[in-house]
Amino acid sequence: MRILRTPLKRVLKKYFAANNMRYISTRGGMPPKTFSEILLSGLASDGGLAMPEAYPCIGSAELEKWRGLSYPQLAFEILTRFADDIPATDLRDIIKRTYTAGIFHSKEITPLKTLAPGLHILGLSNGPTLAFKDIAMQLLGNLFEYALAKTGEELNILGATSGDTGSSAEYAMRGKRGIRVFMLSPHGKMSLFQTAQMFSLQDPNILNIAIRGVFDDCQDIVKAVSNDHAFKQKYHIGTVNSINWARVAAQIVYYFKGYFAATRSNVEQVSFAVPSGNFGNICAGHVARMMGLPIRRLILATNENDVLDEFFRSGCYRPRTTAETQHTSSPSMDISKASNFERFMFDLTGRDAAKIKELWRAVDKSVAFNLADTPLWEKVKDFGIVSGTSNHAARIATIRKLHQQYGVLVDTHTADGIKVGLEQREAGVPLICLETALPVKFSESIIEAIGQEPERPPGYENLENLPQRYVVMDADTDAVKAFIAEQV
Repeated sequence: MRILRTPLKRVLKKYFAANNMRYISTRGGMPPKTFSEILLSGLASDGGLAMPEAYPCIGSAELEKWRGLSYPQLAFEILTRFADDIPATDLRDIIKRTYTAGIFHSKEITPLKTLAPGLHILGLSNGPTLAFKDIAMQLLGNLFEYALAKTGEELNILGATSGDTGSSAEYAMRGKRGIRVFMLSPHGKMSLFQTAQMFSLQDPNILNIAIRGVFDDCQDIVKAVSNDHAFKQKYHIGTVNSINWARVAAQIVYYFKGYFAATRSNVEQVSFAVPSGNFGNICAGHVARMMGLPIRRLILATNENDVLDEFFRSGCYRPRTTAETQHTSSPSMDISKASNFERFMFDLTGRDAAKIKELWRAVDKSVAFNLADTPLWEKVKDFGIVSGTSNHAARIATIRKLHQQYGVLVDTHTADGIKVGLEQREAGVPLICLETALPVKFSESIIEAIGQEPERPPGYENLENLPQRYVVMDADTDAVKAFIAEQV
């Protein structure tokens, strides 16, 4: 049985490897490294992103063995292929401590909810901060602590968030020995709940910086600091954004788990609808598909900031300026330069690092590139990604309809994914919509949609009224570096 039915799988054999996993840069300037060597580093030394030299190839026999595994067992089988330099006993212990019913409020970790035959929502938001980012971030916190215990060093994490990454990272790293977190967020651009989740933390190792600007300004500062190699080395700077490969690897697991939950045999194909801002979540789905998971389509959903939708519809990738980036009711997707898109383009170009360097010389200056009249555009369809966009009226209508029709309440980002997923749905192909957050994180929109407050989990009753601790700064890389130096 041929699991992945695309010409690409047959042609690009260099993507697949049996063992001895090593990582290279999308821009070709980094010698091969182990998983542990890239775990704490963020950007590669040449400004690119770490990628496996080759993807593990999972055949039908392995898929059959994995079908009945628990979430921790499945996570070990997948992650041991990407982190094969960590002793199996240690990795298994880290995973077992990470994925517990106590932390994720469900033995299944990512429970599947069936709305109708062939229509499902994969629950990814049962962790400490009620967002899908917890699934990778809780693992990352334990991996960081493990790695630092081996070296006795400290790590200063610099991150950027449009809403959920920040709180997930801070809750995963709070109290961790040898770790400080410096988290940048766009001032006044997150929901009140998201803001309170982050800024109410009083742990001394958590430092929040509200940047006057949009998420892309925050992300640009993180990349600029990461590219200052002397500063990065002196202050032991690491990252937790999805530019960190470990986060993408952790997210691959729930694509497999969701597939097994929605199907009865490994000859079936499914499609996933994925709300996408920074291309990290759907990048994990892309890798799962490349590994051999029978994914028919990855349906990418954007909000009004439709840079990615524009590319997959037209071939033109046109990063927006700060002024052009809209503030929407699905704010975690208010992103106009998607970091992980570089990883997809690396695969699309046949892993041509010189081509990626050429394209990203333009992107880094906010200049567009267009593949429409090139051979590369013809290859895009081989990767099974289709796209669509949503807006405020559409997401409110989707929330209302799901609540009325199925008694299910979803957040604004998940609504964007479901709206586009239903538009792109194919007859006979099960559709799995990825949940990205619980509705309580976006109460204002939920009230607009159904006329009442969403249910608030225990422990979050008075969150917005707690004292908040943060500093406000301009979008100035030097100012952020000076702040880090002062705190360290």
